[in-house]
Amino acid sequence: MKRVRALWARVPAPLVDGLLVVAAAVDVWANLWDDTPLGIALATLGCAALAFRRRFPLGVFLLTLPIALTQPVAVAPIVALFTLAERSPNRPLLAVCVALTAVANSTPWPLASLTEVGRTMTLVTFVYSLATAAAPVLIAQLLQARRDLARRLVEVEEAREHERALHAQAVLARERAQLAREMHDVVSHQVSLIAVRAGALQVAAKDADAKEAARTIRSLSVTTLDELRTMVTLLRASGGNATELTPQPTLADLRKLVESSGTHAELTGELPPTVSTPAQRALYRTVQEALTNVRKHAPGATACVELWQDGDSIGVTVTNTPPTRPSLPLPGSQQGLVGLRERAEILHGTLEAGPTAEGGYRVLLRIPLGAD
Repeated sequence: MKRVRALWARVPAPLVDGLLVVAAAVDVWANLWDDTPLGIALATLGCAALAFRRRFPLGVFLLTLPIALTQPVAVAPIVALFTLAERSPNRPLLAVCVALTAVANSTPWPLASLTEVGRTMTLVTFVYSLATAAAPVLIAQLLQARRDLARRLVEVEEAREHERALHAQAVLARERAQLAREMHDVVSHQVSLIAVRAGALQVAAKDADAKEAARTIRSLSVTTLDELRTMVTLLRASGGNATELTPQPTLADLRKLVESSGTHAELTGELPPTVSTPAQRALYRTVQEALTNVRKHAPGATACVELWQDGDSIGVTVTNTPPTRPSLPLPGSQQGLVGLRERAEILHGTLEAGPTAEGGYRVLLRIPLGAD
């Protein structure tokens, strides 16, 4: 069936219309009833009009009605009615056209013979003609519904494909955001520590070679931080609550982080063991970022890391004192606090950061105890 439809679709439309005109003419010739000049002229006009059925379906149908009235033929009216029903969604109009066709087919011609045929025979002919005229309309409407359904299925498939593309883009955006956050939190932390230690070694070293080596290390670290800032900016995208990259630290790693931070920091307080894994990561990254900023912007300062629980909320507060010596000119990515706020918002928490009255700086993270 599909192969037949495919072959039929390849036939040129003008050829199809020409064959229908010929078929209608043969039908009229074989069943010619009114051979008067008027009857032949109306039949010729109706058959020839089928060549324009695609452009003017309603007009062509009206031109075939006289054939149905004057000649006992079926091809021309049925083809015109089928074409009109296939192209028009106006069902009241189609119902009227079916009725007109049935009336034309069942009305005796010439009209003077109406009394000779009789009402009963005329009624029977009308019912038969009505069924005959309704068949092509129903078939055409079925084909029209099939085309509409196929078109809607294509639209649905296109919409699904578009949705899949949007979902893939959203997943990629979240992964890029997670990667950017992890690059900043992990790599920046370590490289900043290298730069600070290299700067301190450069100041304290007596040997010229050692001083030059420390200067080179610090210079490379600064360049790496600057390149990292550019990469994080390129990767930064809107993210969501998705699975984080592994491996991920927990609260058990906090003490080691504080001890290796390169600052005089103290860890106090504790949290219940029921804290979720995402909340532990958020707490860890907050402390890591805060201590990194202390090393970069407050040399010689001391810091206090306090874990606390307040009712249904848990959090951490990192407070540092004012710096005791000038800070080194290290580049900043300006993305650390942005990433921390994103983590807090994902967990329905808040992040506050700002200077203290004593000249230091404080970072406070508050998240619900059951956040996950």
